[in-house]
Amino acid sequence: MSDSAPRGVRLVITLVGRRNVGKSSLINSIVGQNVAIASSTPGTTTDPVLKQYELLPFGPVTFYDTAGLDDEGDLGQLRISATKKVLMRTDVAIAVIDESGVSEYERELIDKMLGLDLKIVAAFNKSDLSTPASADINFFSEKGIPTIKVSAADSSGIKELKDAVMNAAPQEMKEEPVLAGDLFDEGDQVVCVVPIDLAAPKGRLILPQVQVLREILDRDASGIVVKERELEAVLGNMRTPPALVITDSQVVLSVAGDVPEEIPLTTFSTLFARYKGDIFELVSGAEQIDKLKDGDSVLMCESCSHHPVADDIGRVKIPRWIKQYTGRELNFDFYAGHDFPDDLEKYSLAVHCGGCMTNRHEVLRRIRECKRRNVPVTNYGVCISKVQGLLERVIKPFSL
Repeated sequence: MSDSAPRGVRLVITLVGRRNVGKSSLINSIVGQNVAIASSTPGTTTDPVLKQYELLPFGPVTFYDTAGLDDEGDLGQLRISATKKVLMRTDVAIAVIDESGVSEYERELIDKMLGLDLKIVAAFNKSDLSTPASADINFFSEKGIPTIKVSAADSSGIKELKDAVMNAAPQEMKEEPVLAGDLFDEGDQVVCVVPIDLAAPKGRLILPQVQVLREILDRDASGIVVKERELEAVLGNMRTPPALVITDSQVVLSVAGDVPEEIPLTTFSTLFARYKGDIFELVSGAEQIDKLKDGDSVLMCESCSHHPVADDIGRVKIPRWIKQYTGRELNFDFYAGHDFPDDLEKYSLAVHCGGCMTNRHEVLRRIRECKRRNVPVTNYGVCISKVQGLLERVIKPFSL
């Protein structure tokens, strides 16, 4: 179950701390396997080590073991940079402290992680060798950070650490997320419009479509899947109108022409704007499209890397549609994967993908980072509906 859960719905837990505080030994003890190389030699861990795990009763999680953030030299700086990138997609950080206690380094590290709005649990490792100082315990207590005494050597305190991590998980990760289930009732019919083009993966559907269909079935409704060319005939043959029509954003214009105004209509990407991000902020960001000027730069952000197809949605179609809508000469930059650019301020608008392969906390953190640096942000689906003149209609079901 743990290995098959989508990466984007996993709680991400990252172990951070100085070199040689026992992070690798601790993660091995937590998961009960030797997934990270443990050594008394400082700097053994280089690239972040990933381990998928079923943290019961919470569910599927991903653990990261990271290089020490006090690493040295040019190579050490690269390791630190890799660790910081992992922190940007972390839900809960385990700050590992050894018998030497809390130094100025840990104090600065904790402040930086709190600045990222991270949930933190402090693990005093090697407790079989020494007892944490009262001043160190108080340091974390004053910041509202729980402390657990553990030992990777004899596994003492591991259960308590797991419980503390589960308790620290963001509220949105504890709640059962809803994609579209609040927009229809048991017994209703929901029509899903799924175009099959060059971007469609051969032999399967993309993750947002699969998740929506599963939710329809879980809520005892009926899901009807059609291509856009078949939609008009399917609607005409239905005895009662569907409770909702959900379409791929790329064909929303043609679909809107076939769906009567009285039938609620939205897109998969708009559902994910609510499911993975802040739909209010993303809709607000889309209004910036009307204010773009000649020479402005727009950042296109993808959460995962993939081979672009001839008419790629993020690299070709959306930039073309924005240019056609605005009539402006604009510059488009493209970022793929987990990285987020350091020079964010140079962009007049950021357009993020649906985030189906990343977690909600990372998407929200990216939205907050854009807002903090005064860069309007929207997502693919909301942007497409905006430039197609259909934004008001596709967000109507959400009563924004």
